[in-house]
Amino acid sequence: MKCVLMGAGKIARGFIGHLLYLSHIPFDFVEKSDALCDALNERKQYTVHILGCPEKDCVVKMAGRALKFSQMDEIAASIAGADAVFTAVGGKNLPGIVDFLKVGIEKKAESGKPLNIVTCENWKLPAQILRAALEEAVKPECQEYLKNSVGITEAVIMRSAIESDEKALAEDPLCVNVQNFWELPVDASRVVGELPKLPELKLLSEFTGFLERKFYTYNAANGTVSFLGALLGYEKLADAAHDERILKILSGVYQETANALSKRHHFPLDEQLAFTLTSKAKLQDYTIVDFIERNARDPMRKLGKDDRLIGSARLVLEEGFVPENLCVAVAAALFYENEEDPSAVKLKEMRETEGLEAVLTQVCSLEKGSVLFNMILEKVDYLKKWGWLHE
Repeated sequence: MKCVLMGAGKIARGFIGHLLYLSHIPFDFVEKSDALCDALNERKQYTVHILGCPEKDCVVKMAGRALKFSQMDEIAASIAGADAVFTAVGGKNLPGIVDFLKVGIEKKAESGKPLNIVTCENWKLPAQILRAALEEAVKPECQEYLKNSVGITEAVIMRSAIESDEKALAEDPLCVNVQNFWELPVDASRVVGELPKLPELKLLSEFTGFLERKFYTYNAANGTVSFLGALLGYEKLADAAHDERILKILSGVYQETANALSKRHHFPLDEQLAFTLTSKAKLQDYTIVDFIERNARDPMRKLGKDDRLIGSARLVLEEGFVPENLCVAVAAALFYENEEDPSAVKLKEMRETEGLEAVLTQVCSLEKGSVLFNMILEKVDYLKKWGWLHE
């Protein structure tokens, strides 16, 4: 059994690569950053620190290589020799790996052996996006193989990975700090043949809605705490998640998304509300030293129509509920500022030169005068009345 990891970032190294190593399964990285590839190939190992549980720390010793995007032939050969490919590149970057998967699949088709691709992205419909792109890209004579012998499925990533401090990076510049969470839920219905035997990999036959459930529970909550926390002057996520003012709104967000998800996917409401408590516990965990800046980064993307806040609010509305608290979080996000974040700088410039309505229509893709559009503007006024927002 051999695998390929598309991406060599924190989740690829600190979760998927970690699990594969513990199961003695060799793997190659395929990574866009030449500098990161060089570091991995030179050091041949990296440390995974388990937050709050140092006794579980692990040095991952690489049996494989880190391949650069320029090494197309080597990437094709690596994928053709693999039993499974895991992607951990960030959902918005999936189109950028299609060409590499294409050549690997076409070479793998010569053997006729099955291949599974598991998307490890906190993104909406990543497997569907990838399959559609590959159906367009793969040459005609390999289409039958793609259809019948290539499984493209989804995993839900529940382990957080955060930047290490300067002291740890001085000892190991490739080290990763990760949450003490181990399960990797995967949609069983789209797997062809078998996946690697990882004790932590849980094949779920009833996967429908699970990824959406995680995204609109965890990511909506993260966005709420991050943007409200920034507005109230917090630096660390856990500190903001203990502020009673933020908690009141967060509880409302959990109730709103729980109602909508329960109705859409037929989860028992009490089960979904229990699931929200796992999200809250993670946000409040002081052993996860995570910063508001990292979580609020790239606000224009996070204000997109299908992302954590607007997407969640739309879901709530579509299912017949009112996203009052989600709209408070959106209102806070509109005023996120960070001079070192190009997206935040652009957001501020747009807000100040074109106005909030332009942000809501152009960034959030909301129709002027729509229910959400009006609710969010109303919540901006609320933030001003509460003294949280000073223009």
